[in-house]
Amino acid sequence: MSAGRASAGKPRSRWARFRASDLFYSFKRSPMTMVASLVTLIFIVGAVFAPVLAPHTPFDPASLEIDDAYRPPLWVAGDDAKGKKGGDLRFVLGTDNQGRDMLSTIMYGGRISILVGFAAVALAMFLGILLGLSAGYLGGWYESAVMRVADVQLTIPAILLALLIDGVARSLLPEQDKENFAFFVLVVAIGLANWPQYARVVRSAVLVEKSKDYVAAARVIGVPSWSIMLRHILPNVLGPVLVIATIGLALAIITEATLSFLGVGLPPTSPSLGTLIRVGNDFLFSGEWWITLFPALALVILSLAVNLLGDWLRDALNPKLR
Repeated sequence: MSAGRASAGKPRSRWARFRASDLFYSFKRSPMTMVASLVTLIFIVGAVFAPVLAPHTPFDPASLEIDDAYRPPLWVAGDDAKGKKGGDLRFVLGTDNQGRDMLSTIMYGGRISILVGFAAVALAMFLGILLGLSAGYLGGWYESAVMRVADVQLTIPAILLALLIDGVARSLLPEQDKENFAFFVLVVAIGLANWPQYARVVRSAVLVEKSKDYVAAARVIGVPSWSIMLRHILPNVLGPVLVIATIGLALAIITEATLSFLGVGLPPTSPSLGTLIRVGNDFLFSGEWWITLFPALALVILSLAVNLLGDWLRDALNPKLR
C-alpha cells in the first residue's frame, strides 16, 4: 500500500510530461507533420555530419578527377556514339563541371545554408525580443520610436534590405577580408532584415501580459523592471515567437540562397545551396540539368518541410483550435 502511494506520488520525468501534453498529442495526429519532421531531421543530420556521411570530399582538390566531370545520375545511360558519359555507381546524383559528387556537394552546401539560417534567425530573435519586450513594457516615446522604425522597415522587402546591408558591409571591408567575413556579413544582413516581425509580436504580447495581476504584484514587492521582463513576462510570450522562428528559418534559408544565387552571398570556396544552384544554372541548357536540379530540389524540400513544421506549431499552440 505504501509502495503504491510512493509510486503514485513520484514526480514524472520531463519526457513523460511531454508525452502527456497536448503538443505531443497534436504531433501524433498529424502524419504530414511527422513526415516533415523526419525530412528536416534527415537534412540536419546529413548537414551536420557531412564530413562523416558524405561519400566524397568534394572540396578537396586532391580527391577530384577531371575525367569524372559531367557524369549524369546513376540511372542515366551513356551514348558512346555521341561521346556522352553514363552514370557511375560512385556518383549516385552525378557530378558537376569539376568532377565533384553532387550528393556530397549538396550535403556540404546544405550544412552552410542551415547554419546561416539558424544564426540569422537567432540574431533576428535576439534583436526582436529585446526591442519588443522593452518597448512593450516601458512604453512612451521609446515604444513609439522602436515601433515606427519597425513599421518603416516592414515596408521594404526583406531581400532588398538584406542586399543593401550586405552591399554596405562589403564596401566597408578590405578586399582581402571579404571572403573571410562573408558568412558573418550574410548572417547580419538577414538577421537585421527580419527582426521587426519578432518585435511586433513580442510587443503585442507584452502589452497584454503587463496588465495582469502577477506583474502588478511583482511591482508592489519591489521587483526590478528588468527582472519582471526577463523572469516573468518573457516566458509567457515565447510561444508565438517560436512559431515565427520556425517559419523564419525557412525564409532565412531561402534568402541566403537568393543572395548566393545573385552572387552576393557566400564565395564559391564555401558554397551553399544557393551557390550550387547558381553554378549549375550555367550548364542547365547544355544538357547537364542535374547540376542545378538536385540542389534546387534539396532547397525546396528543406524549406517546405520547415514551413510545414511552422504551420503545425502555430496551430498546436493556438488555444482556439484545441
